[in-house]
Amino acid sequence: MVSAKKTEILVIVGETASGKSELAFRVAKQFNGEIISADSWMVYRGFDIGTAKPSKAEQSSIKHHLIDVAEPLDGFSAPLFKRQAEAAISGIFNRGKLPVLVGGTGLYIDSLLFDYGFLPAASKQERELLDRLELNELIVQAKNQQIDLAGVDLRNKRRIIRAIEASGQKPSKKPLRKDVLVIGLAPPPEELKTRIEARVKQMISDGLEEEVKRLAQLYGWQAEPMKGIGYREWQAYFEAGQSLQKTKERIISGTINLAKKQRTWFRRNKFIHWFSDVDSALKEVKKLLNK
Repeated sequence: MVSAKKTEILVIVGETASGKSELAFRVAKQFNGEIISADSWMVYRGFDIGTAKPSKAEQSSIKHHLIDVAEPLDGFSAPLFKRQAEAAISGIFNRGKLPVLVGGTGLYIDSLLFDYGFLPAASKQERELLDRLELNELIVQAKNQQIDLAGVDLRNKRRIIRAIEASGQKPSKKPLRKDVLVIGLAPPPEELKTRIEARVKQMISDGLEEEVKRLAQLYGWQAEPMKGIGYREWQAYFEAGQSLQKTKERIISGTINLAKKQRTWFRRNKFIHWFSDVDSALKEVKKLLNK
C-alpha cells in the first residue's frame, strides 16, 4: 500500500494513450486541482490534434498549465519546462489547490521529481554552428567526441545538440522530492495497441491532415514540432505520393515505438505505483488523498 500523508503534488505518468489525461482530469475535478502538462509537444501553439491536447472545453473546466507556451520556431527545453512548471506549482499551492502533473515526457517529469540541476546553455554562436549540421553529422561529431548518446532520441536534433553542448554530462540529480505521489498507468500491451489505433483514427477524422498541411506551410518540415509523431509521417504523403492508409500505419507504428520507450524510461523509477486502468488508479488515489 502506498503511504501518502499530506500529498502536495500528484504526478501521473505512463505510455501515450494509456489514459493519463482522463485520470488527471477526473482527479483535478474531484480534488480541486489544476493540471500541469509534462508533454514536450503540447507546449507548441497550433499543434493540437496530433498532440492530443485537451479540448478547449476541458481546458475551460479545469485550469491547465504548460500548454501553448512556445512558438514552433523557437523550440523548447527541459530546463525551461522545469522553471515554468515550478512556478505553476507555487501558484497552485498559493491558491490552495492540488497540482496534478501529467505527461509522458520522462525527462520533464524527472526534472521535477528529482530536482535536476541542468548544465548552463551553450553560447548562441556555438548553438548556431551546431544547428547548421545535419542530423547524421551531429551523431558523428558526438561519437568523435566520445559522447555517450545512450538514452538520447537520435531522431531529435535538439537533444543531440544538447548532449554535445554538455560534453555528454548529465544533469545533477537529488533524492525524490517530499510530499509527492507518483501514479503510473500501464494497460496490457494489446489493449494499449487498440487504444493507439483508435486514437490515430480519431485524429484523422478530426482533421489532422488539414492541421499538418497548414502547419507545414507556416513553419516548414524542419520546425521542431513538425518532427513529432503524427506530423513527420505526413511529409511523404504531401510530397511523395504516400497513401493515406500508409501514413496512418506509420503514425500508429511510430506511436507504438514511442510507448515502448516511455515504458522503459518509467519502469526505472521505483517510486511509481502502477495500475492497469483509470478506474483502479482513481480508486486508490481517492483513498490516499482523503487521508
